[in-house]
Amino acid sequence: MTLTDPLTGARTTPRPKVLISGAGIAGLVLAFWLNRYGHAVTMVEKADAPRSGGYPVDVRGTALEVVRRMGILPRLREAHIDLRRLTFLEGDGREVASLHPHSVTGGAEGRDLEVRRGDLTDALHTTVRDDLEFVFNDSIDTLDQSGHGVDVTFRGGDRRTFDLVFGADGMHSRTRESVFGPEERFHHYLGYCFAVFTMRDTLGLSHETVMWNSPGRAAALYAVGDDEVHAFLNFAHPQLPFDAFPDPQAQRDLVATAFADAGWEVPGMLAALRDADDVLFDAISQIRMPRWSNGRVALVGDAAWAPSFLTGQGTSLALVGAYMLAASLANNQDHAASFAAYEHSTRDFVTTNQALVGKGSATLFPTTPQALAERNDRLRTLDAVPSGEGRPAHSALTLPDFTPMT
Repeated sequence: MTLTDPLTGARTTPRPKVLISGAGIAGLVLAFWLNRYGHAVTMVEKADAPRSGGYPVDVRGTALEVVRRMGILPRLREAHIDLRRLTFLEGDGREVASLHPHSVTGGAEGRDLEVRRGDLTDALHTTVRDDLEFVFNDSIDTLDQSGHGVDVTFRGGDRRTFDLVFGADGMHSRTRESVFGPEERFHHYLGYCFAVFTMRDTLGLSHETVMWNSPGRAAALYAVGDDEVHAFLNFAHPQLPFDAFPDPQAQRDLVATAFADAGWEVPGMLAALRDADDVLFDAISQIRMPRWSNGRVALVGDAAWAPSFLTGQGTSLALVGAYMLAASLANNQDHAASFAAYEHSTRDFVTTNQALVGKGSATLFPTTPQALAERNDRLRTLDAVPSGEGRPAHSALTLPDFTPMT
């Protein structure tokens, strides 16, 4: 349908109506660029507000250019945590090595950013909060595609039709399940489970991480500069513990069993885990899909390609992927061509960064005594000063340009 502007008499085209499921990093970046390009954006989020808090995240390589183009790079520079030391401990608590974190992660000193997840989310939300419709405390119940659009029924009971729908709702995406099928088809378990939560900083740590290892287990305290630390407990587990995912008490019991005989600060961490109200428990896995779109629905971020935190690239891939999806929609005439261009331009970058998982797991979480001893020997010989060049995978894509409509 073509409309006429009553003031100018000019013929205008209605703004395409799009729905983004998930107000996380990928969803907010996509909303920013789609709004700039002229879409009428609605964002649905099952939480009651954009999620603040959370563990620190990295912004590296190509992703730095995304936040620069969004105008939030100075704000993120101010929020940079500046982690200065990563100390590895033996099972008996003795020090193995104390290094600059970039020596292990492959980051670029002086360029890459590490910020609290909430600081990044807040910065992104500020750029779009006045320009689009937010629907909190709700989520997609059903999707029905037709020739004219996507008919959406929300769990709150509302029914609406959108031209396009985007799933940015995480590794356990409801959008993906509705359109592409069960998660089991795309979920590749990497053999570990983890719990992250906050607790009091009883060791007086500051801008550093201390990691204790025994074969198949790791416990870390991550201090970002205040009175609390992010506690991290990771352990090898032969199969996905499906029964624990919907049951917080079962999750705590599983972690406590895995670390029952552990030393160092682990007993205190387990005690804090019992009372923590911000526990994130999940499996370390990747999402691998042969395609990221179906009809008028496309996926972005962890919903499409969760790389796992072993790569250190989950946030950066979300930032870059959302930009690439919006750019493809801006530079192509219809959604089918746009989605094809999105996959063609972005998949190699995603695959290259997903492949970093082997290096991460070998360095951080060896599962046998021999592998752990070899890992420790390598750590002792690492240069304490990183090269500052970063890993090639982090910058293995050049962002296209497009001229957003305002």
